[in-house]
Amino acid sequence: MRAATVLSHPLPLPAIAAWKHLRNQTRSSIQFSFPPLRPAFRVSPLKYREIQKRGLRVTDGLEPKIAESSEEDPTERKIGGSSNSDPGWIRAFPHVLTASMSNFLFGYHIGVMNGPIVSVARELGFEGSPILEGLVVSIFIAGAFFGSIGCGSLADKLGCRRTFQIATVPLILGAIISAQAHSLEEILGGRFLVGLGIGVNTVLVPIYISEVAPTKYRGSLGTFSQIGTCLGIIASLLLGIPSETDPHWWRTMLYLASLPGVVLTLGMQFAVDSPRWLYKVGRIEDAKSVIYNLWGPSEVEKAIEEIQAVVKSDGNDRGGTWLELLEQPHSRGCIKKTHAMNDISLFSAVAFVGGSLFLLQQFAGINGVLYFSSLTFKDVGITSSVLPSIFIGIINFAGALSALYLIDKEGRKKLLIGSYLGMALSMFLVVVAISLPLKEQLSHITSILGTLLYIYTFAIGAGPVTGMIIPELSSSRTRGKIMGFSLSVHWVCNFLVGLFFLDMVEIYGVAPVYAAFGSMSLLSAIFAHYFTVETKGRSLEEIEMSLK
Repeated sequence: MRAATVLSHPLPLPAIAAWKHLRNQTRSSIQFSFPPLRPAFRVSPLKYREIQKRGLRVTDGLEPKIAESSEEDPTERKIGGSSNSDPGWIRAFPHVLTASMSNFLFGYHIGVMNGPIVSVARELGFEGSPILEGLVVSIFIAGAFFGSIGCGSLADKLGCRRTFQIATVPLILGAIISAQAHSLEEILGGRFLVGLGIGVNTVLVPIYISEVAPTKYRGSLGTFSQIGTCLGIIASLLLGIPSETDPHWWRTMLYLASLPGVVLTLGMQFAVDSPRWLYKVGRIEDAKSVIYNLWGPSEVEKAIEEIQAVVKSDGNDRGGTWLELLEQPHSRGCIKKTHAMNDISLFSAVAFVGGSLFLLQQFAGINGVLYFSSLTFKDVGITSSVLPSIFIGIINFAGALSALYLIDKEGRKKLLIGSYLGMALSMFLVVVAISLPLKEQLSHITSILGTLLYIYTFAIGAGPVTGMIIPELSSSRTRGKIMGFSLSVHWVCNFLVGLFFLDMVEIYGVAPVYAAFGSMSLLSAIFAHYFTVETKGRSLEEIEMSLK
């Protein structure tokens, strides 16, 4: 149970078969064009209004200058010295990178107890109790469940940026309390606080990135959440190597866990708020300024019109209610108002698909495979408890980098389906290696190849796409609550897989359990085919209006 929850990866996806009128998009390749790397300082709303009145041309990367003539085509206005009005992903990247620090923390806390748990148990007096050791490792999942549930309403009121900063408080305090713990109760309390912050952040990161990233690069920038998680796991495992010889090193590791939280708090002070949230709370000029700086001058008018249309369609409420998840689209109250019927129907549909995608992701066996992988490596003579985890972390990272390139090129839906098909093939490959009378060395090599292929294909699609597509298909009014609900399902399933995996292996054996994971991966691919739609190349507002 312990290791199963140590290396878990919550990352997301959704929509509905009735939404197939969302028209197909032409393929778009990711173009990494680097404008001059000069800092792009924010333009104040006051200066933005002045520029807007008089016409503009940005001739350098620092300050917009008043154009000498406003007769030229607006699409040819220069940004950072480039004749292309598309600023690319470079301007949004610092804000995305700052948000991804949350996922780095998440990955770090996933792996921080992987090696030192034996030393922690010995020093705090619960050595030899697998249940208590597993509880210390996985108690943060309980905290993450409550953090995910409560996050949506907070983000609707305060915006993602301030909610990020609030969520770092339990992350920092929890890390310090855990590092100073001298009893089981203290370290459990610290780990629970860490979980609260993790639960909030795993909801916020995909929402924030989807709302500040330019449409063309939303997919590739969205994969940085997965990349951050991978790097956090690798960092914690590398830092955990001294714990094999130093029984007190775990305290240093937990103290270090507070530093990224401080960096995140300070970084978010300089990050922008989501232009969608700014518009909804009446800060229209601030929203225009953010769009101007991150997406380019040519996008301001179009983006504001789309946001305005969506806000008008949604009504005055900033966020949907939790009760709408339980309401039927044909109830009496809905029949009276077409907009209410559409909103509740869409809310319920996306929540259903989002929860289902996370459920399928977890029951496809990612935590179980990661747990059993250490035993697979031991079969071929790798006795270190850290090296296999580091190697798997590197494979996971390589898959995330592949997703960075592919997701805006091939699209979310194709990547998700292909990912689950690859996971199914990998599981059946391991089952064959275990079940057939192969030579011992060939069986071990095949098992390792199947395991690594499973991790890689998971990181390409099932990991990053699931968390990315849910906010893309959610309406601006309900995005926070749908993500909160979907991730709460994830945490419950995460805990159940970690709790029962070893018992299932002991009762039925490895091969039947892995065959079940492969079958669930096939079912997930079928579900993704029928119940998701492609979202690449469309703005969030365009997707929302099309679905309605």
